[in-house]
Amino acid sequence: MSARSTSRASSHATLSIGEVLTQLRSDFPDVTISKIRFLEAEGLIEPERTSAGYRKFSHSDVQRLRYVLTAQRDHYLPLRVIKDHLEAIDRGLEPADQPGAGPRVPRALVATEGLPGPEAFGKDPSDVRLSRKELLEAADLDEAALAQLEQFQLVSTRPGSNHYDGTALSIAKTVAEMSRFGIEARHLRSFKAAADREVGLVEQVVTPLVRQRNPEARARAEEVARELASLSVRLHAALVKAGLRPGLSR
Repeated sequence: MSARSTSRASSHATLSIGEVLTQLRSDFPDVTISKIRFLEAEGLIEPERTSAGYRKFSHSDVQRLRYVLTAQRDHYLPLRVIKDHLEAIDRGLEPADQPGAGPRVPRALVATEGLPGPEAFGKDPSDVRLSRKELLEAADLDEAALAQLEQFQLVSTRPGSNHYDGTALSIAKTVAEMSRFGIEARHLRSFKAAADREVGLVEQVVTPLVRQRNPEARARAEEVARELASLSVRLHAALVKAGLRPGLSR
């Protein structure tokens, strides 16, 4: 089923062609029933039909008509171009914004807002140092839960220190929130294993740069590591989204 058919099925058709005309005429005084029938004949709208053959228009049909009439009045677009625009919209794309251009993927699909960028993986000189008690309070964890996190190597103190850093706090807080759904540290071993593999892949890429032992190469290694870390998180999020979609649509 097309996006248009799905939209039409989800919006019960209740308007006659005369009612549609009444809705449109306040914005489009020149529209007529003949005009609506012509746009239907050209395939720009597909209203349902009753058993007696009467047209029944849905809310989405009226929206499409408004789009067509606006494109004709304000932009002087020919029906062929408008039809291409509607086809792009039906496929979840954005219509071309200039002659000769193709439809565009919506920005929301390629945007990375909310996901950590490369800068999030840099060294933070102001990183906190938390005692065990402070970590427990900040993450809203009890001692047993933190002990489990340490047992499964999800959280640890800073090397050579008895303090925890901001990353440990972020992990602890995230696990604490996941625990509301019955997820425990022991369930998250696969997350740790996957993260270790991703780290290993990044290290394979940057190791040749690190071995050059000059400031420029080391700076480049850190830059590449941050960029790859950000991309790996983006890929992970997209794969989880793709994996969940079939199950949630059943």
